[in-house]
Amino acid sequence: MAQGMKRLGMPIAAFLGLALIGLIGTSWFLNRDALRQAVEAQIRAVTGLDLVITGAIDVSVFPGSYVSFHDVGLKGGGTVDPALQVDVLTANLRLLPLLLRRFEIADVMMLRPHIRVVRDGNGESNWTPFVETIARAMKPGAENQVSFSEIRIQDGVLNYEDPTNNVSETLGDIDLSLAWPSISRSFAATGQFDWRGERVDGSVSASDFVAALSGDRSGLKARLASAPLKLAFDGTVANRTSLMMEGTVTIDSMSLRNALRWMGQATPGGGFGRFALKARANVVGASVALTNVNVELDGNVAEGVMTFANNGRQTLQATLAAGALDFTPYISTFRLLASGARDWNRQLFDLTSLSTTDLDMRLSAAKVTVGPTKLGRTAFGANLRAGALALSIGEAQMYGGIAKGSFGIARSDTVADVKAQFQFTDVDLQACASELFGINKLSGRGNLSVSLVASGTSPFGLASSLDGTATLTGRDGAIAGFNVEQLLKRLERRPLSGGGNFRSGSTPYDTLNVAVKFNDGIATAEDVRLEGPATRLTLTGTASVPTREYDLKGVASLTSAPNAPPGFDLPFVVQGPWDDPLVFPDPESLIRRSPGAAPLLDAVRDRKTRDAVRSVIERITGGARPAAPAAADGPAKPN
Repeated sequence: MAQGMKRLGMPIAAFLGLALIGLIGTSWFLNRDALRQAVEAQIRAVTGLDLVITGAIDVSVFPGSYVSFHDVGLKGGGTVDPALQVDVLTANLRLLPLLLRRFEIADVMMLRPHIRVVRDGNGESNWTPFVETIARAMKPGAENQVSFSEIRIQDGVLNYEDPTNNVSETLGDIDLSLAWPSISRSFAATGQFDWRGERVDGSVSASDFVAALSGDRSGLKARLASAPLKLAFDGTVANRTSLMMEGTVTIDSMSLRNALRWMGQATPGGGFGRFALKARANVVGASVALTNVNVELDGNVAEGVMTFANNGRQTLQATLAAGALDFTPYISTFRLLASGARDWNRQLFDLTSLSTTDLDMRLSAAKVTVGPTKLGRTAFGANLRAGALALSIGEAQMYGGIAKGSFGIARSDTVADVKAQFQFTDVDLQACASELFGINKLSGRGNLSVSLVASGTSPFGLASSLDGTATLTGRDGAIAGFNVEQLLKRLERRPLSGGGNFRSGSTPYDTLNVAVKFNDGIATAEDVRLEGPATRLTLTGTASVPTREYDLKGVASLTSAPNAPPGFDLPFVVQGPWDDPLVFPDPESLIRRSPGAAPLLDAVRDRKTRDAVRSVIERITGGARPAAPAAADGPAKPN
């Protein structure tokens, strides 16, 4: 066996030696000018670009077979500026054809290329001749078919310009490997690049590269992965008159807010965290239609259809349905009231996100949560166009009843113009008044209608400019904080006996009617009436929305029958903050109802009687004069 291996090894060694000698001899006698010209011709034939060489040319046959061009520019016919500039372009040669004095490029390596892509208004670019030439050269039956097995790009830079759409992008530190289809029809590219400060891994493969270059239908798989966003597409592509793609698209992001910021899009405060989307995509030009959509955002899962267009301005349309939606993350950063205070929040609005994208969305859900508010089956829409946001609620199960209405915000520089119109039918007044107006003293069921407009740069500015109307009709409820019937009966018997604790108990009612008009943040009570089993209340006065305080006067009456005249009237005053107002009876009315105090009150109001009383007091006190306001205004204590 050993002798056989020796006999076989000798011819092999001799053959390799002869090949080595032949290769060395070829390198001595090789016409380097012909080699350089042949390489240039092949590159021109494959790329359709002319080489403009301004640097040195290195030719090597042994030990490595390659031709390196320094400071190379490649440009298409009729163009002035090069589409591609390369610091060093190296063409590696196939060994066996080289021994037969045929020059064939095996692969190409570009070191520090600078790629420039300029797109015109017709959708074509300065690289169109390059693509057309490759398509012609690689078609079956084409003459002088030439190709490379691989093109490698190292430390490259790509500049993309689209003056029509005002788009300019730069990709840096490109490391890319292009598997050129020299034998099979497929094409693949894998590599990495930097875009807007993030490293992106990418891969693209086409099942029929010639068809894809010619604009015919071809299978396409693409994947992009970065820290902010991951995207994958699996389907087909064609580009006859415009780009058309059809297939399955998946998008995944740990933070949609960071992904949108990375892509140059502004987002409103709150939410936009975990995001995932899977859908059937149909792309035509700059329009994307998504069907069979399954989307997840901040734990909310919905299904439906979506369309996206970027024809000068980005437009998103969607119709989605969900089992449950939670909008709490999107309002978490919005505060109407200052933290830990009764004052309105004075922080300025950030309205920049209202001017970036047009939105037309329809949503329906079996359950909706907005902060502490729980809604049942709800259908609503959102429309954002030219900086104006309009929200509409077709019907929502809310506060135990039905809610309908609309809410709009229009941006004017830094000022928000707000308009709200809502109707609440047969709702729980305690929950409704508490969450909408911060009033927690009212209970019962009823209807509420609100029509308001305001303009300002902060919640305080909106409260200060509030205009509009609000009407409320309630039934079978109560007002907490005082018991009018009990108080009136006690004061009817002994007007000056003291009312005890005015701020305890509650006043039940059968019907409640409230009509309020707002003007520059001041709410005027135009009609406030309460009818109870044994009491009747009427209120007049104002309430300041900016300061959130009452300044009201009313009359409470005891009634023996619904339509009977009042048996005992008592004026009272409501003052103080909305969440904890002071309610107390009118003192002059109580004095007048006291048999012993009323004559004294009339007496001190008469000047002669007042002077006589003062003279007697001076004689008794030895000339000391009491303060005039105390003598005139202090109520006398009855005996």
